Amino acid sequence: MRHFAQLERSDPEGHAAFFRTPPEDVTRASDQDLRAVALGATLYTPGIRPDLVRDVLRQRDLGAASIVLCLEDSVADTDLPRAEDNVDAALRELAASGADAVAALPQLFLRVRDAEHLARFAGRLGPAALDALSGIVLPKFEASDGRGARWFEVLDGLNVDRGDDRRLLVMPILESPSIMHRESRVGALAAIRGLLLARRRDVLAVRIGATDLSSVYGLRRPSHLTVYDVQMLASVIGDVVNVLGRARDGFVVSGPVWEHYPGSDRVFRTQLRSTPFEQAGDPGLRRELLLEGFDGLLREVTLDRANGLTGKTVIHPRHVPLVHAMSVVTDEEFSDASDVLANTAGGAAASRYGNKMNEMKPHHEWATRTLLRARAFGVAAPDVTFVDLLERSLP
Repeated sequence: MRHFAQLERSDPEGHAAFFRTPPEDVTRASDQDLRAVALGATLYTPGIRPDLVRDVLRQRDLGAASIVLCLEDSVADTDLPRAEDNVDAALRELAASGADAVAALPQLFLRVRDAEHLARFAGRLGPAALDALSGIVLPKFEASDGRGARWFEVLDGLNVDRGDDRRLLVMPILESPSIMHRESRVGALAAIRGLLLARRRDVLAVRIGATDLSSVYGLRRPSHLTVYDVQMLASVIGDVVNVLGRARDGFVVSGPVWEHYPGSDRVFRTQLRSTPFEQAGDPGLRRELLLEGFDGLLREVTLDRANGLTGKTVIHPRHVPLVHAMSVVTDEEFSDASDVLANTAGGAAASRYGNKMNEMKPHHEWATRTLLRARAFGVAAPDVTFVDLLERSLP
């Protein structure tokens, strides 16, 4: 897959003009760090939906690069057998479409309920149907009582005789009360870190389950507040990044779910500035985003990156282009990162944009991450902003 490929198909010349450097192709054979960053907006789809193949292909054509077929919390217990039938049929159909068609799929993941559910359902699917998947999402992941290790025992069984380009990877979700409770959080995260480091080759990214974490205290954030305004959640995110998102030996940690549909009611005044839209000559787009309540999502994505998170879980197709437009590296970011990495002697120098100081050693890891994101999402042309990308991307 390649980000913004749908725009390139519809207008090749216009697409080229938007990018100083276009996004790279990302395949199962790509570097694992690149695959993790390229997840972007990971779209959750309940397994109970009747035509999952159509859904996957349609969302791919609209720009979705990672999709989760969910058999866990989005499916009622009484509906689980029917959802399993739907997912089974979908994966068999996708896998039978041929190697080229499978290679053109988004990164596709299966979310099951526990390790035993994975073992049972994967046995039902068989190795051929599993070829449509890039990996497994592990809900309520913990390292205690052998539950974390059991996930990897099942995974090892599924990956027997699968080559590197067909190996299933995992994305653990941190969403248990032991992580929310302050007195147990440090120990729980340390144990998870030890287990995941021992199985680094199998871990694509770590996800944060904000909805389950909020439920521990009966909380739910409204659409006009970001997750960082809810101090209980903000403290958990900070600790997760501290333990699992370190620059030298950490993992890609994804931003928590944005669970609001378009059209949410507004309470506070918007913080979506009008200037970028006026400069792009499209104030109507700003009005559209405000009417759909998307200013909160745009702000949260910005705060996610500032707090060390990459990508986001989303539940509506309209969220995907917003997250991806905000993920494109600006010309300013690219210039700063390139200058930092080009100078191996250290020291400091003014940015070519004349608005900040680049310190070569302290900013080295930031620059490395920025250029990795540039490979996944491309570098915008100097006069192109996220507004221009949004205008072209929103269906």
